Amino acid sequence: MTTRGVLYVHSAPRALCPHVEWAVADVLGGRVTLDWIRQPVAPGTWRSEFSWQGRPGTASRLASALRGWHLLRFEVTAEPCAGAEGERYSSTPDLGIFHAVTGIHGDILIPEDRLRAALGRAQRGEAELAGEVARLLGKPWDDELEPFRHAGEGAPVRWLHQVV
Repeated sequence: MTTRGVLYVHSAPRALCPHVEWAVADVLGGRVTLDWIRQPVAPGTWRSEFSWQGRPGTASRLASALRGWHLLRFEVTAEPCAGAEGERYSSTPDLGIFHAVTGIHGDILIPEDRLRAALGRAQRGEAELAGEVARLLGKPWDDELEPFRHAGEGAPVRWLHQVV
């Protein structure tokens, strides 16, 4: 059983780029060389993106491998496949990491218990319901990453396959 996904490195300092490649190579089980281009939104940083293929859970392993670097902005997606939902991970230096389950059309699927918890916080006056739902949908991450996404339109994509 395999799934496909994309890793978007939206911004990384030049010194961090080889470390990103080594971390991705470790997860995918083979040598990885990414095509890096300058990130105009954050001068002095670089961006890259590529598609991968691997076992379900590869997106989670990629996100875990990259999440410890404070200056890195990235997203990892995985398509749903037989026996596994799709996934999306987003990470920014200020917000940390966001994870969502995605359906076959890319929609975020929010688990019932997370919706109930958000509703409970809103009913107790601890938070606004609209803000809670926005956070469950990853809006703060989308707001921060959107300029970086647009800066990457037309960027080359490299297809990588996990060695099994």
